Amino acid sequence: MSVDLSEVLVVGVTSRALFDLEEENAIFEHDGVRKYREYQEKNQDVPLKMGTAFYLVKSLLELNKQANKTVVEIVVMSRNSPETGIRILKSIEKYGLDITRLAFTGGEPMWPYMDAFGIDLFLSKDEDTVQAVIDSKSNCAAAVIYAPPTAFNPSGNTVKIAFDADAVLFSEDAEVIYKTEGIDSFHKYEDEHKDEPLKEGPFAKLLMKLSKIQASLPVTVELSPLRLAIVSSRSAPAHMRVINTLKKWGVYVNEVYFLGGMSKDKVLQAFGAHIFFDDQDVHLVSSSRVVPSGKVPYSSDSKLRM
Repeated sequence: MSVDLSEVLVVGVTSRALFDLEEENAIFEHDGVRKYREYQEKNQDVPLKMGTAFYLVKSLLELNKQANKTVVEIVVMSRNSPETGIRILKSIEKYGLDITRLAFTGGEPMWPYMDAFGIDLFLSKDEDTVQAVIDSKSNCAAAVIYAPPTAFNPSGNTVKIAFDADAVLFSEDAEVIYKTEGIDSFHKYEDEHKDEPLKEGPFAKLLMKLSKIQASLPVTVELSPLRLAIVSSRSAPAHMRVINTLKKWGVYVNEVYFLGGMSKDKVLQAFGAHIFFDDQDVHLVSSSRVVPSGKVPYSSDSKLRM
């Protein structure tokens, strides 16, 4: 029997993104799979520590209770073999995470399974894995998770997701003009095209699905337990095109910040983002110290990589 996931947000999260497995990964890298397997089996009853994506996953699953229906599905994905995944399964149970779908690929690549599981968002700590997903041209958004901030511990049941604009929600066209021709050409181009919607970027469909879920919850969007924000380096007059594009898409975003080149970390901390997505390390290095953060790599054929 097929499952209709058109109204459900499906998040694929690797075990290293959900839990802190850095010590275990170091054993695997330095001592090989046999020592890694021995360590995991010896410690299978020791709960894993929370990873960067833990609070995001926990809060997203809470939406199912508030909606009185399934609006979020989490798929834990790992290249581990099933027998070494016992500790992961026990940790999921220990933290009370309502996760029923898992994929242990036994060392095989994960990217072929994105469409198979209907993944909308894929989170991993491994850049090569994320790059393979992006280059596969699957329908899901994908990001590389930074190390978790040391003091992040959100309160309440509201899940908050923040996005950069160009090359994340929107196409990289404007970013290319800015980097190749400078800020004046960028502003001139955006002003001339302010009434023309921006093209969709790698996270556009994710935003649209999140907005649809937000609208389906039994409260008004202003009071929704799912809050969406755009935190962009754009400034006036280039902000008009972003606002017009959102209206054209029929997407409601709770908060929008155009920072004109200011650092994003303090705004993200004030917003309390469970995760922030950006394409540039210059923003992510500082943001990842205060909120969980993920990098959106460019596709291998992107002009921004040339």
